[in-house]
Amino acid sequence: MFINSNSQTISKIYRTLQASKELMVSSLIYGEEFTGKKTLAKRLFENFVWVRGENIDDVKRALELNSHIVITNFENIGNIDLLEFENANVVAIYNGKTYNKRLENKFAFIYYFPSLREREEDIELFTKYYTNEAKEIFDIQEDIKIEKKELDISKNLKSLRSSIFKTILFKTVKREELSYIMFNYFLKNYKGNNVHKEQLEIFEKALIEAGLQIYGSQLKLSEIMGINRNTLRKKINEYF
Repeated sequence: MFINSNSQTISKIYRTLQASKELMVSSLIYGEEFTGKKTLAKRLFENFVWVRGENIDDVKRALELNSHIVITNFENIGNIDLLEFENANVVAIYNGKTYNKRLENKFAFIYYFPSLREREEDIELFTKYYTNEAKEIFDIQEDIKIEKKELDISKNLKSLRSSIFKTILFKTVKREELSYIMFNYFLKNYKGNNVHKEQLEIFEKALIEAGLQIYGSQLKLSEIMGINRNTLRKKINEYF
């Protein structure tokens, strides 16, 4: 999967890497995890030999046998002096906000890949992509609006995708599916002698919260729920 970024920084990195693809130069791409570094590299360097940085012997062997190499998880390499990049096109992917300054002696080009928090112009782009992906996977036809507050970008694209999938599932769950979810929850949490009272909050809190959002009035909601207004107020004070 590759999505053309709306970020000028990412587009510039892409163009520069593409231009140096046939040159015998070394490039380092660094930044937080799950920002799209590896995805971009796969688009450009799919035919290169790929090796993980956890095992330096594997990396050294790949460098000895090949001239076009992508090294992922480069932050896990301990002694970089053991690696020789001459006469090779090496692309290293480094997970981290900063890098060891000694790397500047190894790489001709060093690119900072900004986090999703620094690329607000990409959030809407990826939100639309992941929403369509989730709808296709779950066979959902209806239009679903994802609010900005429902998005989680704390772990960049990984948490964004996860939050969108969860939101779509929660917003489209059917009664029988909800019943199955509750059944499995209670199988794990059916403990104690007062289980009904202890678990009642799960139903009542959600019912009251949704009702307040729909009707905006405790008086109206107490009528709809068929309970005394004071009883409703007591439950609100207890649950919220």
